[in-house]
Amino acid sequence: MGLCPAPFGLWMLAWIALIPLWRSLFLTSSYKQIILLTLAWGCGYHGLALFWITGVHPMTWMGVPWLASITIALFCWIFITLWGAALVVVWGVGFKFITKRVTYKANIAYALFRVLIGVSLWCVLESLWSNTPLWWSSLSYTQSPDNLFILQLSKISGFNTITASIVLINGLWAEALLFSKYFKQKSRKIILFTTPLFLAISIHSFGFYLYQLPIAGNNLDALKVGIIQGNIPNEIKLYPKGFLKAISGYTTGYKKLAQQEVDVVLTPETALPFYWENITNNSDFYRTVLQYKIPAWVGAFGTTDQGFTNSLFTLTGEGKTYSRYDKSILVPLGEYVPLQNILGEIIDRLSPLKADLIPGTTNQIFNTPWGKAIVGICYESAFSQHFRRQAKEGGQFIITASNNAHYSNTMPAQHHAQDVLRAVESDRWTARATNTGYSGIVDPHGNTIWRSAINQYQIHSDTIYLRQTQTLYVRWGDWLTVILLLNSLIIYGIVNC
Repeated sequence: MGLCPAPFGLWMLAWIALIPLWRSLFLTSSYKQIILLTLAWGCGYHGLALFWITGVHPMTWMGVPWLASITIALFCWIFITLWGAALVVVWGVGFKFITKRVTYKANIAYALFRVLIGVSLWCVLESLWSNTPLWWSSLSYTQSPDNLFILQLSKISGFNTITASIVLINGLWAEALLFSKYFKQKSRKIILFTTPLFLAISIHSFGFYLYQLPIAGNNLDALKVGIIQGNIPNEIKLYPKGFLKAISGYTTGYKKLAQQEVDVVLTPETALPFYWENITNNSDFYRTVLQYKIPAWVGAFGTTDQGFTNSLFTLTGEGKTYSRYDKSILVPLGEYVPLQNILGEIIDRLSPLKADLIPGTTNQIFNTPWGKAIVGICYESAFSQHFRRQAKEGGQFIITASNNAHYSNTMPAQHHAQDVLRAVESDRWTARATNTGYSGIVDPHGNTIWRSAINQYQIHSDTIYLRQTQTLYVRWGDWLTVILLLNSLIIYGIVNC
C-alpha cells in the first residue's frame, strides 16, 4: 500500500494490499498478535508513504546542530507513522471484537457481514482521524492523481467513497480466499472469486461514466491566472539574501505576467516573507502592482493582537487590500505547539525551533473581485472538510498556496495529488502556486492541465473557470459513512437477537 501514493503511483496495488492483513485477522484469535499485525501493516504503509518527512533534515541553516536536526526529523517521522498506524490497530482490534461476537457460519451471509463491518469501521476511523490536527495519508489518496476514474467517486461522498471501495474489494477478495474451501461446486467458487472482480470493474466503470460528463456546460466566467513559482530555498528564505531574491523574483514575474494580460497573479505561501504592512508600505512589488494595475494574491505574514498569521491577501490594482485569508489548519510543532500550556516549556527546552503562528478562524470567506474563492494554504490541502465548507458557502474556484521547500521531492508530488482530489470532490477548477514545485492547474475531473518543474523558477499563465455546481458531497457531506455505520449497527443487532 505504501507504494501506491505519488510519486510511485502504483495505485492498482491498493486493491489487493489489504488482503493479507484481512486474512491474518480472521485466522488469529490473540489480540496481542492482532495488535502486532496491524501495527506492522500500519507502519509499513504510513512509514513508507510519509518517509519524505525526514527531508526536513538537515536544519543546520536554522542554527540547529546536525544531531539535533536528525533527531527532530526522525521523531516527526516516527510519531506521524505511529499516529497513522494507530488507526489500523484500532480497526483491527475493533473488527475482531465485533465479528467474534457473531456466531461463525461458513456461508456467504457471514462473509458479507464481515465485509460490511470492515468497510464501515475503516471509514468511521478515517473520518475521525481527518478531524484531528494530524492527517495526511487516507487510503483514498493512494489513487490520486493517476486513477482519475475512481477519483470521480469522491463527488458522491468525499474521500471515504474511495476508501470504502478499496476496503470493500480487498475484503471480498480476502473472504473469497477464506471461504472457498467450504464450497465443493466449482461454479460457486467461480462466483465467489469473480464477484470482487466484477464489482471493481463496475466501480471503475461508473467512475468512467462520471469522468466523461462534460465540464464545459457548467463553466461560467473565465479567469486568466498567472502563477509565479519563486524557487527560493528555505536555507535563505528568511534571511536578507532570501528577502532580496523574493522581492526581485516576484516583482519580475509579476511584470511578465501583467504583460501577458492575465486577470490576476497568484503567488505561493509566504512568497514575500514580510509583514503585510511592510509590503504595502511602498515596496518594489507594491509599486509594480500600482504601475501595471493587475490584482494579485500574495502570500505574506499578517498581524493580529495575539501574534502573526500565515496569510493570503488580495491586492487590487489600485493598491487596496481587498480581502485576507489566514491559514486555519496549522502544522503541529511546525507552526504551533499543541497543548501550549502543558508542552510549550518542554518543547522549548528540547527544540530550538519556534512554532508560534496564530490560526485563522474556521469560518472565513475569501471574497475576490471575481466572486468567492476556496482557499487552502499548504497543509490544509489534506483536509477535505475545509474545502467542502467553502464550496458549500459559494466558493467558485480553488486557489492553493504552498511552500513545499521543507521536504524531499516526494512531498510536492503527494501535495499535488491531494489538491487533485480536492478539485474533484468539490467539482472546481484549481490553481496551485508553490515555492519550489509542483505548481499547477487542475480541472474539475482531476486532469492536470499544467504542472511545473521541480526546484525551478517558473511563471505560467492559464485559464480557469468559475463554477457554481454542488456535488452530493458538498451538499450532504460524508453521508455514505453514516449509512454504512447505521446498517452495520442494525444488522449486528439483528444477528445477535
